[in-house]
Parts: sequence; C-alpha cells; structure tokens
Amino acid sequence: MGSLPPLLVRWLGSVPYSAALTLQESLVAARRRGEVPDHLLLLEHPPVITLGRGSDPAHVLCSPEELSRRGVELHETGRGGDVTYHGPGQLVGYPILAIPESRRDAHRYLRDLEEVLSRTVAVHGIQAGRVEGLTGIWVGDEKLAAIGVRLSTGWITSHGFALNVDPDAEGFATIVPCGIRDRGVTSIRRLSGRTPRMREVAATAAREFARHFGLEPMLADDPRERLAIPDDPGLSSST
Repeated sequence: MGSLPPLLVRWLGSVPYSAALTLQESLVAARRRGEVPDHLLLLEHPPVITLGRGSDPAHVLCSPEELSRRGVELHETGRGGDVTYHGPGQLVGYPILAIPESRRDAHRYLRDLEEVLSRTVAVHGIQAGRVEGLTGIWVGDEKLAAIGVRLSTGWITSHGFALNVDPDAEGFATIVPCGIRDRGVTSIRRLSGRTPRMREVAATAAREFARHFGLEPMLADDPRERLAIPDDPGLSSST
C-alpha cells in the first residue's frame, strides 16, 4: 500500500437509476463532511433515459406509452448535458470525488474523464479521441462513451460516464443521443470484434481513473460489491 489517498471502488452490478441516484446523493453529503473517502461506483442500469439540465424533451423520440411498453424508464437528473440512454451492456461510472483546489476547473474535469476513458478502451485496441466542442470519447463520427457530471458545493462530483461495451443498439433509437443528430453511437464489441467481460472493463476503468487522479484504488469490503480482477494486482483489498 502506498501513501496515495484512497479511492474506494464498488462494483454494484445492475442497479435501478433511482437507487443509484439516492446512493450518490448520500455519498456526496458524506464526502463533503469528510466521513468517507473518494468513491468510484461502477454498475449497469436497466433500460433508462435520463434528461440532463440542458436537455430538449424533443430529443426523446418515443411517447411515454411506448417507453413503458419497451420497459424503459424516464428520469430527470441534476447533471449537465442533454438526453442519454443507459442499459445492460453499458458500463456506468459515478465518481464521488472531492476535487482538490489545484484541479478545480469544470472543463478540466471533463477532459480528465475523457482521458481516463480513452486509456481504458486503448487496452482493447481501440483508439478513441475527443471532438472539439463536444464531450465524451469518439471513434470517427460515433460516440463510444458519454459524459455528464454534477459539481456540488465543495467541488464534490457526482454522475459521471457511460461506456458502451456491448449494449442493445435499439435502446439508442429511442432518443437523439446527447442531442446530436448527425453522429452515431458505437461500442467496444463493434469496434474490436470481441465482447470483454463487464468486470474486466470495470477493472481497467478503475485502474486508469485512480492512476490519472493520483489515488490508491481499494475494493469495497462487502463481498457482494467486490470487483473481480483476475490476475491483476493493481487493486488491493481495503482490509
């Protein structure tokens, strides 16, 4: 164990959006009070459309009745950005991070997350980059990962990123992704020809996040929340 500040990594499996939002709010308050260390929550959501603060309702292409028929929930959120879709096969990451004074710039934080995600997918042989004026990471004209964050009092972060590992493409047909009509959506499976295990991608994302922000990644104590990382000593137990 080094002398770096801790990052508690939790793999939560499939979590309804409302439950994840409640957990984030609780952790943000606890982090502000100094009761918990920085966290990185890694999970998948059942099908859900989320509306950011800057979203246009017209970017949801299905009626409430049609969404209900498809089993897709609809939630307004406190994050920035437009409309996004989350569903199985997509790795969602919610950092609850107290940004130090030296890094307190909202645009820098977005670029930091883009760098973490670019390094994560590089492990799978994918070269992703930024597009000027847009957030997320891209391969050509297709988005591989979306980003939408919230910065609360004390520069505590919540919400985060969604990386497409192998999601059902039909889910994205219910929206105009991030309000951008002339660009598409892609995935690790589509680009690499293979479908990595979700926990494998989660482990890589946790490692790259911790490395980029200068933190010591540690696993949650509860075995139900452990992140499976075969043959990877990069994450140590918190016990």
